[in-house]
Amino acid sequence: MYIKEISIGNIKIKNNIFLAPMAGFADRAFRKICADYGAGLVYTEMVSAKGIVYNDEKTLELVKCDIFNMPRVVQIFGSEPDIISQAIQKIEDYADIIDINMGCPVPKIVNNGEGSALLKNPELVGEIVKAAVKATNKPITVKIRKGFDDFSINCVEIAKIAEMNGAKAITIHGRTRKDFYTGTCDLDCIKSVKEAVSISVIGNGDVVDYELFKRMIDYTGVDAVMIGRGSLGKPWIFKEIMDKENNSELFNISKKEILEKILEQYNLEIEQKGEYVAVREMRKHICCYVKGMSKNSELKNTINTRDNAKEVFEILKEYMN
Repeated sequence: MYIKEISIGNIKIKNNIFLAPMAGFADRAFRKICADYGAGLVYTEMVSAKGIVYNDEKTLELVKCDIFNMPRVVQIFGSEPDIISQAIQKIEDYADIIDINMGCPVPKIVNNGEGSALLKNPELVGEIVKAAVKATNKPITVKIRKGFDDFSINCVEIAKIAEMNGAKAITIHGRTRKDFYTGTCDLDCIKSVKEAVSISVIGNGDVVDYELFKRMIDYTGVDAVMIGRGSLGKPWIFKEIMDKENNSELFNISKKEILEKILEQYNLEIEQKGEYVAVREMRKHICCYVKGMSKNSELKNTINTRDNAKEVFEILKEYMN
């Protein structure tokens, strides 16, 4: 059996299929949909430690975790140990696990010395993890990449440093920062990290179905698998994987059910962010949901010009009919 309960620190988790902390996508509405389909953990979008410390309202809104009958995970990013420590102390009541992002490849993050830029400074990585662990009794985890580029593959070194300073789990994406999301996920580097540390290791990259989920575990030995882009427009991937594992009748979603799921997420977005923001943010999600369907380009072009949720609902209903 590939699907199993695991623990991170003192936190028990019902299964080992996790939703990645995707900025701009993994908001509370999408996390709820994925949780409903059985994801073991759903991570928040990455949240600025400075924004938390300086009480930025938009930042603090990202920290909020609804209770989905699972542990709450907040992912933060930053490059200053003291700021990381202060941020954790302010948000620890919102989280059961706090994850530190050291893998984001986005230029504006990297240019600030945050995200995957930290991979170039192993000493600072140790200081950040140490400060985070000291700031709370909640488990601290770290998300990293293979390295910054092909000339600095140091994921094993970084993982060992994180473990030595008290991290309870490591997520490793099998690409460098330079790769962004191109090419193929390197399972060998994930395997190397798993073999190098004794804490839980979560593999991340290119898992879009049960066979790839199984291959990730078979090849690397990871304790859990994190799914990012494979869940976009397909949040039922978590149920599909579990159904396949259990040899039950494979979940087969109809157009009608996809429409219901889009509308459910849409209404959650409106409830949480208001119609103006929800209409605009749902455009990218709808593009993912209808990917591969006939005449999807026409649909996308149409809904991208609409500002009224009711009008978008009618367009979607007609398209899915």
